[in-house]
Amino acid sequence: MNELILELIEISPREFFGQGNENIDIIKKYFPKLKIVARGNKIKVYGDEELLEEFDKRFDMLSQHFLKYNKLDENSIERVLTSNGKEDYESPANSGEVLVHGVSGRLIKAQTMNQRRLVDASFKNDMVFAIGPAGTGKTYTGVALAVKALKERQVKRIILTRPAVEAGENLGFLPGDLQEKLDPYMQPLYDALRDMIPTEKLAHYIENGTIQIAPMAFMRGRTLDNAFVILDEAQNTTHAQMKMFLTRMGKNAKFLITGDPGQIDLPRRVISGLKEVLLILGNVEGIEMIYLDDKDVIRHKLVKKVIDAYKNIEHQN
Repeated sequence: MNELILELIEISPREFFGQGNENIDIIKKYFPKLKIVARGNKIKVYGDEELLEEFDKRFDMLSQHFLKYNKLDENSIERVLTSNGKEDYESPANSGEVLVHGVSGRLIKAQTMNQRRLVDASFKNDMVFAIGPAGTGKTYTGVALAVKALKERQVKRIILTRPAVEAGENLGFLPGDLQEKLDPYMQPLYDALRDMIPTEKLAHYIENGTIQIAPMAFMRGRTLDNAFVILDEAQNTTHAQMKMFLTRMGKNAKFLITGDPGQIDLPRRVISGLKEVLLILGNVEGIEMIYLDDKDVIRHKLVKKVIDAYKNIEHQN
């Protein structure tokens, strides 16, 4: 039986291996034919030479990931160990950089391969579609890109919008005026901004119109120039709404459209504007479409399992 000895350099074994060696236990599941023993700052691996070579390559990728993000968990381990290779897992260097220095010194950057592809696509194109299920960081990464553009004075304002479709709820029954009714619906956008901009400064930006958060109806008739514009939950737009929104694009504008075609809340027989636009704009130069999947889920590890469970049901129907 062949032996491979790997040593952690400039990496804390306790943090890399996880509490009670939980990360090592996860790695073992992907290499059931190898015997893996972690002691001190070394890992000894026993098995066939071909499998040891693959383990050596994947272990190096895990080490590089840890050095870049100071973090290793079940989601990141899975992404590294199931990717086609290092070239597929990594992306252009600038897309892995810190996007925003957030509140309390928080460093906000793309966390997964497809999130980094989204960042890179936004650098290269004026219109980008980010498509994927809940929890894949579409909106959060998009808001970080918008804040980065504002801070670097690439744009003068940020405009965030959502179609005001009642996702199984009726806004008419909520108390308060229109703004008070819409604020909870726009909450995910506020939450992302609060991570990236101090409270007082954010309030000032919203008050003077530097940051605008509004339903799609408020976009009609406007020309959105010198702005980073995000349309969130775009699967709930109609044909007319999507066409109206996309044609608002003015000079020096960046448009990012996010959505999950699997969570459409429109009435039956109403075609999603997002599904339609993905078909008709797929080959247009200057527009790029990035698809995220369950490997990009960065919420609680159970979210990925929930997505998988629903996927099985939906495929049966």
